[in-house]
Order: sequence, then C-alpha cells, then structure tokens
Amino acid sequence: MTATSAEFWDRIALRYSQSPIADTESYEKKLAATQALMQPDMSVLELGCGTGSTALAHAPHVGEIVATDVSDGMLAIGRDKAKAAGIDNIRFMQASVEDLQEAEGSYDMVLALNLLHLVPDYQAAIAKVHRLLKPGGLFISSTVCLSDKMWFLRPVIPVMQWLGKAPFVSFLNAATVLQAVEASGFESQEHWTHGRANSLFLVSKKP
Repeated sequence: MTATSAEFWDRIALRYSQSPIADTESYEKKLAATQALMQPDMSVLELGCGTGSTALAHAPHVGEIVATDVSDGMLAIGRDKAKAAGIDNIRFMQASVEDLQEAEGSYDMVLALNLLHLVPDYQAAIAKVHRLLKPGGLFISSTVCLSDKMWFLRPVIPVMQWLGKAPFVSFLNAATVLQAVEASGFESQEHWTHGRANSLFLVSKKP
C-alpha cells in the first residue's frame, strides 16, 4: 500500500538521521557556496529541512531560519539537535510546500535542497518560492535529476512506492529544472551537477 510522503519520512526519520552523507565533498561545496551568499541579518526559509543538519550548519551565518518539513518525526530530531547544539535561531515548522502559508516577500533566501524532485508539482513549488522571496532574494536548490543518468529506475520506483519503500519521485532532468526556474522569473547565477544521479545545484536570484 502506497504511503503518504509524511508517513514515509516519519517511518525512516531515525534511520535517515543516522545515515552518513553520501557525497561529503559535494555537500561541503554546497554549504560553502551558500554561506558565501549569506548575511547576518538574513531571514531564510528551508523547504524540506529533514532532520535539520543543513539548517544547523547555516544558522550561525544568518538572523533566522524557518525550517519546514512534512514529517513530524524528522522535525522532532531537528529540534533535539538544535537544543543540544545551543542553537536558538531556527524555527522548525511542519508544512508541505503546497500548504505553506507565508506572506509575499517574507524571505531573503529560500533553500530547497533535495526537494523539487519529491514534490507533486515542482513548477508550482518554484513559483511559490518566487512569491515568498523579497526582490533581490536568492533561491538555492539542489535537485536529483534521475532522467539524466538513472532513467532505468523509472519502472522500479512505482513498485517501491506501492510497497511503501519509496516516496513520490519525479524523473526530472537538469535542463528542465533550469528552464522552469527561469520561466518563473528567476535569473540563474550559478549551477553545476554532480554524482550518479546528476544532482543539479542552482543559485538563482529574484530580480
């Protein structure tokens, strides 16, 4: 039986939190590229924050981070990690991208890291990010682009989803993501791909 996204991520939250980062070099490169763009007074929104590891890494570099996820289990672990680290400028909040209700122009930066391929409507998600950003705000995303190198998984994923072993996944490619971001009104500032799944790291700006 297919699980909802929240049910799937709740079930694997503890195991996910204990798993090592698959590509440490690329992860550190993304952190550095993002932090180079941060300012001490920035208000940042992270969509799909998981257990909060990236939010915790970025917290010392900005004013506030609102870290959202569909999974209560993931967020509970994130809150515990923030408390243990003495970090108090992260506000964890349960919300899907679709359900998130925030005022237009609320944020200086929005992060969507390993997220766009996991939402039912990635174009609507990008449009919402554009609305939530202030003029001049930055959208930083990292998206798994399975259609580029791992297209052979296309018939496998639905079976895994039916068994509750995989969440919703879109088979995107890097060119499509770039086009969608630009079509939503963003200006691309920097992008590069990495890894077996051809993940696209993209820095975009709202004019």
